[in-house]
Amino acid sequence: MEAMGEVLKVVDDFVWGPVMLILLVGTGIFLTIRTKFLPWRNLGYALKSTLSKEARTKKEGGAGDISPFSALTTALAATIGTGNIVGVATAMVSGGPGALVWMWISAAFGLTSKFSECMLAIKYREVNENGEMSGGPMYTMKKAFKNKAAGSVLGWLFALFAVIASFGIGNLTQANSISESINATFGVSPVVVGVVLTIIALIIIVGGIKWISKVSSVVVPFMAIFYVIGGIIVIIGNIQNVPQGICDIFKMAFSVQAVGGGLCGSITAAMMNAMRFGVARGVFSNEAGMGSAAITAAAAHTDNPVRQGYINMTGTFWDTIVVCTITGLCIASSGVLGAVDESGAMIKGAALTILAFKTVLGELGAVLVTIGIALFAFSTILGWEYHGEKAFEYILNTPKFNMVYRIIFSLIAYVGATTALDIVWNFSDIANALMAIPNLICLLYLSGEIAKDMEDFQEVIKAEKAAK
Repeated sequence: MEAMGEVLKVVDDFVWGPVMLILLVGTGIFLTIRTKFLPWRNLGYALKSTLSKEARTKKEGGAGDISPFSALTTALAATIGTGNIVGVATAMVSGGPGALVWMWISAAFGLTSKFSECMLAIKYREVNENGEMSGGPMYTMKKAFKNKAAGSVLGWLFALFAVIASFGIGNLTQANSISESINATFGVSPVVVGVVLTIIALIIIVGGIKWISKVSSVVVPFMAIFYVIGGIIVIIGNIQNVPQGICDIFKMAFSVQAVGGGLCGSITAAMMNAMRFGVARGVFSNEAGMGSAAITAAAAHTDNPVRQGYINMTGTFWDTIVVCTITGLCIASSGVLGAVDESGAMIKGAALTILAFKTVLGELGAVLVTIGIALFAFSTILGWEYHGEKAFEYILNTPKFNMVYRIIFSLIAYVGATTALDIVWNFSDIANALMAIPNLICLLYLSGEIAKDMEDFQEVIKAEKAAK
């Protein structure tokens, strides 16, 4: 078992290594240039559309199961997770505070990847025998590729890796984060957390996408606002350190020589390290290019795939530019980076974020971060259930067994809450990376079509702006 764990760790390090990160960010850069920077130019329009009244309701015309806003919040439920609290802290310990800048850079190009996969998912979605929308990269590959055999094989592989990732990274590891953080802060037994978690998950998940989207459209904005307000209080409390913190972030992001910063304790890092950990955590946090958000986007009620692509694209903005930045600034301005525990080991992950919040909020800071982790991780379980269910439906070519999947998925949350499984983490991490490969091939292959559809939609945007 130990040998298997070592092998999985080596494979995991390889699949999430430089080649994968270059492929993910490189695809985003290529698509951004090919689409003439339209995702950047229309970010204001996209954010306005997301927050509009129309996005929260199903409009006349078009088709879909849930409102455009619900499709975004359900995708965000799966995306805004422990990576926003734990991942940022880990990146800043391993890559220095400059890692935050590289998270932003990866997110800027990730906007186009997220737009592209979501827009294509709506364009090529199908209605299943239950009258529900089914879509995602697997359907795009099957229907849009001229070589049908290649499209089918890539689609099937994507769906297989998505199902594996849904049980691992989307469920077991999230449930484990919830039980560990609640046990550490409140002393509640993992068994009790596991039982409660499973019951709540069952109640929501058995209701399908409509229930999941209803819960997500309330929980996701609430949890994000709750965490962001707490973070802003911490930043204001350490306001005298913010200029130095921002200076460290930029200095250590682009320094060729290894440098230390004023608020970084014993942390020193050079540009390559900041880039490596920043890009890896950024991609891991916002999932742009992974293809997962596209599965949820396909359920959206919309009259135009490009319109919903813009709405879903903002998920990368909210996740990385807003939530991850708050965590990063809290850590950079609080002076806790580089701190060590009683045994002399460097403090990282959730413990570091808790330490940063405690500098201003005391014990309340620990409670706030713990609740944040629990809500973020639980919403990830809900969002990933839908991703995995649709991939499972695609593999079996029928929705008949979706309820079986929902029940098994809910029960597995108990296993995650009561058992720490490093092997599961590495295995599902590998599946998560392998999902991205067929998806990125698909995005590059269809890049001309993406650019043309975006260009055509510019006329719609112009007409809407002129009518206001």
